[in-house]
Amino acid sequence: MRKKITIIGSGNVGATVALWSALKELGDIVLFNRTKGLAEGKALDLKEASPLEGFDLAIQGTDQYEATRNSDIVVVTAGLPRQPGMSREELLKRNAAIVWDTCVQIAKFSPEAVLIMVTNPVDAMVHVAARATSFPKRRVMGMAGILDSSRFRTFIAMELGVSVEDTSALVLGGHGDFMVPLPRHASVGGIPLTDLLPEDRIQALIERTRKGGEEILGLQKVSSAYYAPAAAVELMVEAVLRDKKRVLPCVAYLQGEYGIEGLFMGVPVIIGAGGVERVLELKVNAMELEAIRRSADAVKRLIDQLSH
Repeated sequence: MRKKITIIGSGNVGATVALWSALKELGDIVLFNRTKGLAEGKALDLKEASPLEGFDLAIQGTDQYEATRNSDIVVVTAGLPRQPGMSREELLKRNAAIVWDTCVQIAKFSPEAVLIMVTNPVDAMVHVAARATSFPKRRVMGMAGILDSSRFRTFIAMELGVSVEDTSALVLGGHGDFMVPLPRHASVGGIPLTDLLPEDRIQALIERTRKGGEEILGLQKVSSAYYAPAAAVELMVEAVLRDKKRVLPCVAYLQGEYGIEGLFMGVPVIIGAGGVERVLELKVNAMELEAIRRSADAVKRLIDQLSH
């Protein structure tokens, strides 16, 4: 029996998650959007591509939560998009209300689902989702670190003129200005990045990674990134539905790791059928640990704003 994937929100990110997931035949897909006809149209369009691209699965669009019943995995992209000049923090309270209402419905119709949050600011939205659903913490996670790490890898490859396939990088912490790229854990073909680039160039790549979303938004004007974010989400969906045991950086619940207690934040984890199956605690130096804890403080400030 095929798995059931529900994607809440049928904008650029949600629709592209559906596309990537369909191409890999990860499961039957339900696209949900409150605007009647939008999800239905995109689902039909995607279904009509199936004879051409060779995927064969059920694809449905709906504006009714009932159609999402018994989903194995739910991806939430619903929310207001970020506009030029708008910080992630400005989205906070308006998107929190949308996410809360959405997650209450998810818990009602798919109480056993694994939940992946994408809506920004994602670190805070994962906290909202966990409270709204009361799901076990391992079944609630957020997409951020995979995207940020992919951007870091991309910029490293561009800087050195090498294949992205040979780059490896890891970004932890909150999504945004307080993310924590770890150059000590980055490499190219197994060669440490610090052996290949001077410190000033590494710092320039780190800064570009931190501003990666803003760079794309500034160029496109009318929309933010969606190909890479959707690809990052699809990687998580595949890891869960195929029990891949992938080691990926995601927004996950910390219970003392890195000296942080009771907070969802970006860290490396093992993702499998159960969701977040284990948080991996790296051996970080004092400077890296300080950056991770500063990032945690930034996430806490976001969450504190929700209670005011």
